[in-house]
Amino acid sequence: MEVAQINQSSSKKVLARHGKSFYWASLFLGQTLAQRAARLYEFCRFVDDIADGDLPHRHETLADISLSLNGNCPPAGPEVEAFLGLASEVNIPMKAAIELLDGMLLDQQPTAVKDEAELLRYCHAVAGTVGLMMCRILNCKHARADHFAIDLGIAMQLTNIARDVLEDAKMGRRYLPASWVNLSPEQIASAATEFRQPTSEAIAKLLCLADSYYKSALLGIQLLPFRSRFSITVALRVYRQIGVLLQRKNLAWWKGRVVVHKLEKVILSLFSLVDLRPKKVPPHQPKLHRSLKGLAGVDAT
Repeated sequence: MEVAQINQSSSKKVLARHGKSFYWASLFLGQTLAQRAARLYEFCRFVDDIADGDLPHRHETLADISLSLNGNCPPAGPEVEAFLGLASEVNIPMKAAIELLDGMLLDQQPTAVKDEAELLRYCHAVAGTVGLMMCRILNCKHARADHFAIDLGIAMQLTNIARDVLEDAKMGRRYLPASWVNLSPEQIASAATEFRQPTSEAIAKLLCLADSYYKSALLGIQLLPFRSRFSITVALRVYRQIGVLLQRKNLAWWKGRVVVHKLEKVILSLFSLVDLRPKKVPPHQPKLHRSLKGLAGVDAT
């Protein structure tokens, strides 16, 4: 029991330190669901830190974790073992977890996304899959909710990309599609005057695309158990605010990250109460998943 309590405390500390917006939203979940969410976040953070770190053999380490999730070898460390325990506990689809690792493996090579379809498939891998897993964490019983959960993950990842354009470019990564802005990561990383406006225009497109997924996700929140709706709405509104702040600053991406401060989070949380009004959930828009056919949680037709 003492070991379990220590592990639970560790998960919450990781969430509070590295995922401030998600930690804030988790405060409205209740102890049991918040702890599950923290455990999922801890695993996602673990693999993300490997993918973005500077340790040798990152690719091999991520591949070993993927094999563990496939059941082809023993758990690759205590973090993976803890995740497998959580997955068994709440019936997390292992295909989603494996696709998450696939996305992390993609980041181990120079990244220069070609077009919007490739961008969306990447966002599904590293974040849409997390939305699917969160549905299980929250005990959601509606099969339709998976589509909207994927949309929220994609929207948040698009926001991440918009916020981190400069940081990613310095790591040799350009997630902005070449069809929008055909600049190299090195050119973007230089933040030279001639590259600022075309990059800002691509970020504007990115935020517009993200907004279409946020709008869909907000509709689907009605399919979640009532206790979870407020928390997820808060997470959506707070994360969406990153894009709002970027636009307020005229998309000046070369000046570094924008941050949603605590007072803003409180105000956005109050606005989230409006979204708790019961509404009929319309059918999911197929066009949002047109580029994702065959991936976890997405219809193959």
